[in-house]
Amino acid sequence: MTPEVRSALRATRLALGLVFAALSSAPPLTALDAPRGIDPSKMDTRISPCEDFYLYASGTWLASNPIPADRASWGAGSELQEANFRVLKQILEEAGADRAAGLDSAQGRVGAFYRSGMDEARIEKDGRKPLEADFARIAAIGDADALAREIGRLHRVGTGTAFALFVGQDAKTSTELLAELYQGGLGLPDRDYYLSNDSSMKELRRKYEAHVARMFTLAGDSPAAAAANARTVLAIETRLAKKSMTPVEQRDPNALYHRMSSEELARLAPGFRWKSYFAAVGLTEPGALAALNVNQPEFVREVGAMGKDLPLAQWKTYLRWGVLHSSAPFLSSSFVDENFAFFGRELFGQKELRVRWKRVLSAVDAELGEALGQLYVERAFSPEAKAKAREMVINLKAALGDRIRTLDWIGEDTRRQALHKLDAIVVKVGYPDKWRDYSRLRVDGGSYLANVRKAEEFEFQRNLDKIGKPLDRTEWGITTPTVDAYYNPALNEIVFPAGILQPPFFDPQADDASNYGSIGGVIGHELTHGFDDEGRQYDADGNLKNWWTDEDVRNFQERGKAIANQYSGYVAVDALHVNGDLTLGENIADIGGLKIAYLALQKALAGRPAPEKIDGFTADQRFFIAYAQGWRRNATPESLRVMIATDPHSPAPFRVRGPTADTPEFSRAFACGKAGGGGGGDTGGGAAAQIW
Repeated sequence: MTPEVRSALRATRLALGLVFAALSSAPPLTALDAPRGIDPSKMDTRISPCEDFYLYASGTWLASNPIPADRASWGAGSELQEANFRVLKQILEEAGADRAAGLDSAQGRVGAFYRSGMDEARIEKDGRKPLEADFARIAAIGDADALAREIGRLHRVGTGTAFALFVGQDAKTSTELLAELYQGGLGLPDRDYYLSNDSSMKELRRKYEAHVARMFTLAGDSPAAAAANARTVLAIETRLAKKSMTPVEQRDPNALYHRMSSEELARLAPGFRWKSYFAAVGLTEPGALAALNVNQPEFVREVGAMGKDLPLAQWKTYLRWGVLHSSAPFLSSSFVDENFAFFGRELFGQKELRVRWKRVLSAVDAELGEALGQLYVERAFSPEAKAKAREMVINLKAALGDRIRTLDWIGEDTRRQALHKLDAIVVKVGYPDKWRDYSRLRVDGGSYLANVRKAEEFEFQRNLDKIGKPLDRTEWGITTPTVDAYYNPALNEIVFPAGILQPPFFDPQADDASNYGSIGGVIGHELTHGFDDEGRQYDADGNLKNWWTDEDVRNFQERGKAIANQYSGYVAVDALHVNGDLTLGENIADIGGLKIAYLALQKALAGRPAPEKIDGFTADQRFFIAYAQGWRRNATPESLRVMIATDPHSPAPFRVRGPTADTPEFSRAFACGKAGGGGGGDTGGGAAAQIW
């Protein structure tokens, strides 16, 4: 996923109260009081590893760890997140109590933000008052120019309506930064939620419309007016959905590249007043709009048509809903509870709302992540852990290089350029070399929503300021305490924050097999993204440029199709299958990551005495068990349905069953007697071995 798309989803995740970024804790080696390496107590050894390795590795844990009421899923990362939350809570409570800390310091900023979010009495007293100024501005819209200006103002403060504006690298000239327009404006997770004729989707739309009506009622509308407004919102969002690209279509980077001038944009969608919009968002400098990328031209064309034929009264209703939807998590309990009732309970199957301090903590990370991260690393991440993790990344890169040199299905020219790209991958571990400058952000102890909007506007402007400036390759697209990692094709970099570099994923004191199976699999996954079906289309400098021969492209696509077919055979929930086309890139990275991590382990053990068994398992067996235990996860049926429709990742069981079915080394480790195994079934197991 590109940084631009991550940014597009950030506000939605936060608004749903379901932020997926997981925060870490201190000290890193004892956060969970976990055993070194794998945990045999989580295994169900009654099950053959060759029949279902996912259950073999984690079956006891899965059976004894029901999903907590305030979660839609629960897994290894969730356990770490909860431990991390407790430590970060202490950091924030100390910062919040330190009123002497200047608001120009990291301590002062996060403390003031946290205090405003925890001031429940004030938030309840304010009720819907924080919305009044927005509603008054929307009510005053009198023409198309005023409409465009108000949409621009709302975009600046984090309210997504109609479409999204970001700043990103030009896909074909990666050193150039420019404005990008992206489809958006939907309240439901994806276009198919509006367009599908499936009975469950129809019922969900009915419940969504009822939710929108209840929110308008909370905002002061009469029940009749609220119901009419909800119908208007659903009609407008359905119209936008019809012109939205599907998640699979958006995986083609060439399909998202449409560089044009602002004049060409005006001709593409003449019904929308682009000059007024750009002036309102702050793109007024000469040359700032000499070029921009319109990711989905047909969608933007529809926005232009709506600017011409949609009555202003309906636009105003839609904008009011945008304000309500984005603001609800930061308002009084009536708004928070109604927002959760639909987006938490109904959509994701979450039974209870998370307690306030966890929600506010997530907001601090989302809005002031590097300030919080600066405080975090001061007490939670050691130089020794950083050095050990960097050493592992270097070993994984070397293993991938060895594998590229021996692939028998690519030609020498492609091989040479692949090795050049691998060598050019930038590695970022732990935390940024320089912290973000928040000096222009004035957070105070006042309104929670006001502070959220100040932070959103600060970040919006910070990104606008990049246009026309040299590319900053030191910037991070993830916060330091996050339990996650990523590969960015436009920067050709892999990033591993301190948050994920701790047990159960990484423990410098554990045996090599466990570390290479757990965090090594993650490192290999991100490295392999540079050569998946999307990443392979970018060169060593991050430019969208084909460097493959035609024959090698055909070979890759044939193998990719086999993987897509394999995963499409897996049933995730009820009769709903994994979408092999949507998840192809992540599945390639899972399979490749496991393979490369295994090869790196063999390099690490080479020339050393054969390691003794630990807990009765060989080093190879511990490697695969550690990999599988990192993906243990229980999930609600509702969250799985959303995942299948929108998420490019496969559900957790298939992130184990698929890769092990395609890894002959796994079968040898557990004497399965054939390539594959691990519960992969007969839906194409072994296909990925032809790639890696």
